[in-house]
Amino acid sequence: MLTAFARAFRTPDLRKKLLFTLAVIALFRLGSTIQGPGVSTAAVNFCVGNVKNNAAYQIVNLFSGGALLQLSVFALGIMPYITSSIIVQLLGVVIPRLERLKDEGQAGEAKLTQYTRYLTLALAVLQSTGIVALARTGRLLGSCTEQIIPDTSVFAIATLVITLTAGTAVIMWLGELITNKGVGNGMSLLIFTSIASRLPSQGSGILQASGGFTFTLLMLLGLVIVVSVIFVQQADRRIPVQYAKRMVGRRVLGGSSTYIPLKINQAGVIPVIFASSLLQLPALLAQVWTNQRYQNFYQHYLYRGDNPLYVLVYFLLILFFTYFYVAITFNPVEQADNMKKYGGFIPGIRPGRPTAEFLDRVLSRITLPGAIFLGIVAAAPLVLLSTTKNQQFPFGGTSVLILVGVGLEFVKQVESQLLLRNYEGFLR
Repeated sequence: MLTAFARAFRTPDLRKKLLFTLAVIALFRLGSTIQGPGVSTAAVNFCVGNVKNNAAYQIVNLFSGGALLQLSVFALGIMPYITSSIIVQLLGVVIPRLERLKDEGQAGEAKLTQYTRYLTLALAVLQSTGIVALARTGRLLGSCTEQIIPDTSVFAIATLVITLTAGTAVIMWLGELITNKGVGNGMSLLIFTSIASRLPSQGSGILQASGGFTFTLLMLLGLVIVVSVIFVQQADRRIPVQYAKRMVGRRVLGGSSTYIPLKINQAGVIPVIFASSLLQLPALLAQVWTNQRYQNFYQHYLYRGDNPLYVLVYFLLILFFTYFYVAITFNPVEQADNMKKYGGFIPGIRPGRPTAEFLDRVLSRITLPGAIFLGIVAAAPLVLLSTTKNQQFPFGGTSVLILVGVGLEFVKQVESQLLLRNYEGFLR
């Protein structure tokens, strides 16, 4: 693998792409450390300790690489873009106009990308306004009474909101730069960078608070999770498809055999992100609703990620969103119609409706172990850390799922670049 790295950097155009990708990632991390205008660094550092065990804050801070709790220029991180992408994808199922754009090829994809950008900026304005409003009233970081934003004039507030929104736009631009001129999917690599940047500090916190035994146990658990994620991510059920021979002019076409790969983890890490986002709602509600009964319920059951009720709800939400996402992204009826249109059939299954029912049945069965796997991977670190003194790494399962998934995709893309130049790749 190290030899393959050396060969990749000896290839001029591939080296240029890799260095460009690293430069953009470095710029992204730099922006995550620059404090927003008008924000008191001392007050933020003092108040961060109030929410270090808050599960909802840990989720959002995970995807922003620690920028949220510091109110930096890139405080919103990549979350507005992720949310808008998911919304556009879901709307494509229910809005005929968007569904037609998906079938128009590259031109339609460009239009959907433009819609995603506009929606990202709109969400960034809403989220930055909410964050600044909570910070101005002293409710962003728990019950801290320090003045995070000393200057509460309209100009200062508007400047901070515009800066946070612009930071999201810059992140979106950086991600697209990596996709077009670098190596890998830009948005995924930025998420990868945000999560990876938190690992050293969180590991150090666990080591100092819980000792070497717990730290070693967590490292072993992490290794098991990584191996399991790689195994499940690469696993699929291959449905054989046979295409009948047909005459087109004087040529005989078809007669080939192929397969439909149905992944066990068809939804990827999306259900985990959905479930994590939904679990932020109780925290947001606690910020604006001062009902004492609800506040007591939230503090007792949903504030910390190691509470049994929190873990159970998190696990069930992952199961639900796995089936939900697979249902809207894979259409067995459309797949069966396309196969029938081109003369394809599954051996032993009649074309048309029986084929659609067969695909739906197989997909439902293999989705269950994939959904359970996602839930266990995401919840296992929560259960383990509930026995420790520290809650530094509450969403380790989520982190590993994203890190391994993006890492595998990045390696595959570099591998394909090397194979095009007749080099020995990473996976050989």
